[in-house]
Amino acid sequence: MNAPWNFARFLPLAERLLSRGRLPALLFAVARKGPRLGKLREDVKLMQALCLAWWRGEYRAINRKALITIVAGLLYFVSPIDAIPDWLLGVGFLDDIAVLGWVLKTVSDELERFKAWRDSQSPERLQVVERLPATPEDLRLEREIP
Repeated sequence: MNAPWNFARFLPLAERLLSRGRLPALLFAVARKGPRLGKLREDVKLMQALCLAWWRGEYRAINRKALITIVAGLLYFVSPIDAIPDWLLGVGFLDDIAVLGWVLKTVSDELERFKAWRDSQSPERLQVVERLPATPEDLRLEREIP
């Protein structure tokens, strides 16, 4: 299945974001925009949790291409300038929903493995791994603390 129109330009952006350690800023942007999603909310939370676990080094059993696809999908979601600008009331989120649906389908095996890993963790551990601190800087600094 081909990637949605306009999605491919987000893949190199996702690679740069990961290589420059900017994932925390994206995760906070997703958290701010996430409540508008309706049915996709839980799926976006799952992708966000996977990214948090990866960032913290707790979960690394993901194919790099799948991680980049997830990050690119989240970037597309938070970007105000995509195929249909989000400010167009009523239709602005249609392309976001389509892209997120495509990403979910494309990386479904990876997400299933992450869910299995998550299910094997204690609730206390998950609370720490999936906690979003107060600021992106706090999350970035967590990674630097030994």
